[in-house]
Amino acid sequence: MKLVMAFGTFDVLHPGHIAYLEEARKMGDALIVVVARDSSVVMIKGRRPVFGEKERLKIVSSLKTVDMAVLGAKVKTENGRFGIIRRFRPSVIALGYDQQKNAEALEAWLKEKGIGAKVVRMKALKPDTYRSSLIKNRL
Repeated sequence: MKLVMAFGTFDVLHPGHIAYLEEARKMGDALIVVVARDSSVVMIKGRRPVFGEKERLKIVSSLKTVDMAVLGAKVKTENGRFGIIRRFRPSVIALGYDQQKNAEALEAWLKEKGIGAKVVRMKALKPDTYRSSLIKNRL
């Protein structure tokens, strides 16, 4: 089975998120979505998400495109932020167009651990319209 893994905060879910997950799902037989922990969001984005991690997990889990949704690892754990990849060993890791901070570190970690997952950068759906920060500003 070809497993695809996607990551994100998914705070204030919008059509851009849906397009990202639909395209990711097309790359394999099953899609696991890793929803960022609140503490990770604060560390990466410098602010708390509007909805808590359990609420965001429930929302993402309810999407028909998603076969399984899980919370990401707590950053300061033994396995680190990529430990969830070791647990599921996906064939493909689909990153959103705006997830550039971790891409190089992720690819280095995959190589170091001998995990042959292919990292794919997804295309944006109208990034001038469907971007979480822009939507939050309009609210």
